[in-house]
Amino acid sequence: MDGTVLVADDDRTIRTVLTQALTRAGCKVHATSSMVTLMRWIEEGKGDLVISDVIMPDGNGIEALPRIAAERPGLPVIVISAQNTIMTAVQAAEAEAWDYLPKPFDLPDLMKRAARALSVKRRAAAPAPPPGSQSGEDLPLVGRTAVMQALYRLVARVMNTDLAVLIRGESGSGKSLVARAIHDFSDRRTLPFVTAQAADLQGIDGPSALIARARGGTLVFDEVGDFDPESQARLVRMLDNPGASAPRIMATTQEDLVARTEAGSFRQDLFYRLGGVTIAVPALRERVEDIPLLAEHFIARALRDGAPPRRLSPEATALVRAFRWPGNVRQLENVLRRLVVTSAEPEIARAEVEAALGSLPADLPRPGAAEEGERLSASIARHLRRYFALHPDGLPPPGLYDRILHEMEAPLIEIALDATAGNQARCADLLGINRNTLRKKITDLDIRVTRRRKLM
Repeated sequence: MDGTVLVADDDRTIRTVLTQALTRAGCKVHATSSMVTLMRWIEEGKGDLVISDVIMPDGNGIEALPRIAAERPGLPVIVISAQNTIMTAVQAAEAEAWDYLPKPFDLPDLMKRAARALSVKRRAAAPAPPPGSQSGEDLPLVGRTAVMQALYRLVARVMNTDLAVLIRGESGSGKSLVARAIHDFSDRRTLPFVTAQAADLQGIDGPSALIARARGGTLVFDEVGDFDPESQARLVRMLDNPGASAPRIMATTQEDLVARTEAGSFRQDLFYRLGGVTIAVPALRERVEDIPLLAEHFIARALRDGAPPRRLSPEATALVRAFRWPGNVRQLENVLRRLVVTSAEPEIARAEVEAALGSLPADLPRPGAAEEGERLSASIARHLRRYFALHPDGLPPPGLYDRILHEMEAPLIEIALDATAGNQARCADLLGINRNTLRKKITDLDIRVTRRRKLM
């Protein structure tokens, strides 16, 4: 790998790491903490590749992309950001960044992307970000986990295509939010967004009425896996003859349509028409690390809506994180909104969370409950299959082994510590590891240990 790379980041550690890695790979590197300096280098004709943070002390890396493209058409820019929301990925894509990576990034993965960027010429045109874009604060599609970052990148890639999109995931996982995000950030954002059910296809004028309502915007068929054979047939005929002002078609489903198609209960021709791009929305239990972030988001939203200031205690956060949330993000939001209203103190205690979870219907799993008859290995396999499916080429970024072990190890130790009331000696014995090894893992994984009296 050769060429000159311009690195802009206000974090000295990141500048140092990137400079050393790129230099060892054979590149020349100019690093700065200033957007003004970066732009001066670009105007002087320096650099074959830019790696830039988004939030800088004197500027914004994404907002600078149109200026960079105007000054140096074809200069690739890789955006890195600690602001891990779907809005960041969408803005980077719309501003024609060559690539986008969330922090913390995988260094070998970034190096591979940098090597590709140095060998591929970037398109010259770079349109400005769309007017009236949302800040992203009201979008509960937030998360730092790899599965969510992959979902953001896939949404950014497909939003301005005309391909049909099939969004699958469990109830409450956020399928409708993904559909709405694709529409709101696309070229069709000023046109109608229409959600339809099987009943809307009934009657002679049902399909044509839907097309008329959508007016070239986006038409989403909700839970298409539940459509009866007649509705499926009507939908196929409608998709075959959409008319002059055809809307973009999306569909959501909780069902495994591949299995339904193989069983003969879902039309194969309809499956092919709807599955131009399939987006799998992970269940909340498959992105446990995002739960505290989502909890903070929902509590902050309740505060903006007029609720009193509240926060979860560390013990309450641990319990919220350990719960399986069969109702996914929607259930998490409902429980937190209730806790914000009912809590008498600024800090929501663990006992209050236990009471809220204890009032759920009896058929919902309790913290730590596994699906009936399912072994841990089967659950992990299901998670990994979904994770691989989120990537267009079927291959996640390099470093998968360490990432998966890290995500499994942290909750295992946290739950074991909670079960032993924070007693590290008992926890080490329970886990079957040396106490010094446990201490090191607690430090490396930044796990908070709280000693308490174990109630029998």
